[in-house]
Amino acid sequence: MVQLDPGAVVEGRVTRVTDFGAFVQFENGETGLVHISQIAHSFVRNIHDHVREGENVEVKVLGRDERGRLDLSIKELLEEPEEIPRPRAIGRQSPQFEAKLRSFMRDAKERGGGGGGGGKKGPATSKRKK
Repeated sequence: MVQLDPGAVVEGRVTRVTDFGAFVQFENGETGLVHISQIAHSFVRNIHDHVREGENVEVKVLGRDERGRLDLSIKELLEEPEEIPRPRAIGRQSPQFEAKLRSFMRDAKERGGGGGGGGKKGPATSKRKK
């Protein structure tokens, strides 16, 4: 019989893969979730790059949530890299773009747009007949 106590390391079969994690079923029929944040130490953009439906995986039981569902981890069984790779940052825009943006923002502020709310300040008035 499979022991599914917190801290246990067990093997199960991936039965379903979603955008938020992978469901793993054990030989006793119970199923738990490996949340996408528990797949790898690095940022997981596409979970399908790490696990596939039907494959056997070794997981660590983290515990159960308030509804009794199993929380699992693959990451806890992997050796932690010395430096965790981070997602690539978007590079800076060209200096010409930055200058145009500053000019646009300055002009908008001078026109009274102020960059928020989109228009006139104060209460709206209505010309409806009563």
